[in-house]
Amino acid sequence: MTSCYKRAIPHCAGLRVLVTSCYKAAVALVLALVVIVGAGCAGGGEESPSEVVLVTHDSFVVSDAVKKAFELESGLKLRILQAGDAGEVVTKALLTAGNPQGDVLFGVDNTLLSRALDGDVFEPYESAALEDVAPRYVLDQEHRVTPIDHGEVCLNYDKAWFAKRGVDPPRTLEEVTLPRYRDLLVVENPATSTPGLAFMLATIARYGHLWQGYWRKLRANGVLVVDGWEEAYTVRFSGAAGSSGTRPIVVSYASSPPAEVIFREPRPSTAPTGVVEDSCFRQIELAGVLRGARNEEGARQLIDFMLSKRFQEDIPLAMFVFPVNRDAELPPEFVKYAVVPENPLELAPEEIEANRDDWLREWTNVVVR
Repeated sequence: MTSCYKRAIPHCAGLRVLVTSCYKAAVALVLALVVIVGAGCAGGGEESPSEVVLVTHDSFVVSDAVKKAFELESGLKLRILQAGDAGEVVTKALLTAGNPQGDVLFGVDNTLLSRALDGDVFEPYESAALEDVAPRYVLDQEHRVTPIDHGEVCLNYDKAWFAKRGVDPPRTLEEVTLPRYRDLLVVENPATSTPGLAFMLATIARYGHLWQGYWRKLRANGVLVVDGWEEAYTVRFSGAAGSSGTRPIVVSYASSPPAEVIFREPRPSTAPTGVVEDSCFRQIELAGVLRGARNEEGARQLIDFMLSKRFQEDIPLAMFVFPVNRDAELPPEFVKYAVVPENPLELAPEEIEANRDDWLREWTNVVVR
């Protein structure tokens, strides 16, 4: 409206006639027309957005039915922009803060949260649906991010391997350092892998300033370090379906046992892998409205939908994580085979951010060099 007003008003200012009552009426009419034209220009701006863009990691999956349900409910097309792993997604969001690639970011977790918050990536939004979420999952009291799911990174073991040899599987983090488990463990490098980072943080949460000593014992006991989960689990781990791996202990997830049941043919009646519950570290994945989003209202609608039972009940079998909505029901496979640790290991996001780089350097010096 301002630009139209500035172009029109000089025509009024150039009038040089005797001011009479008639003239006053004419000026009033001209000014009224200016206002009308200006209002018309203001109403002729860009149309309302027809889509909402979700920026997320490459592991994000949502069923077609649930995606369609959001589109029908909101009247918006949901476009999903996958931008690498969680670390890459956060890095790109930091580089584009205020002029983002999309409207909502999903996939930042508690190991990366403080970095994103310090970078002013998000616009605060407190969803009314948070009343259905347990407070322990709400990590930011300013509601710049909203919890969507949680998953625990844990040691997994191959039940058949241990049963065949008459050896008990490990039950605690400490037991893995014992001589009977020599050359049996494969882990991911925490500098290149999200579950690898979570496992390193689990050892820090458990052992405090003595954590490097724990890793020295693992190294002496023949731990194998690989770059990522794919190689560790599907290639090196003996318990994965179709794997020719030789290591029966691996860093994976509490939801890996139901995955092994679901994807094996024929489907087994019991989970072929187990979880060392004492080793589990909690990861919470969050979503937030990106600052500078082109469709902020649509972004809020998407956050609300991601907390709905419809979406929350979809994510266990889509991404093998657990819902945060307390009313969401788990699928039977999760109820029967998954492990939900009662007291998983945790560290505050602020502590992780303040020490992550130093911890990674120390880990590298102890384990790799």
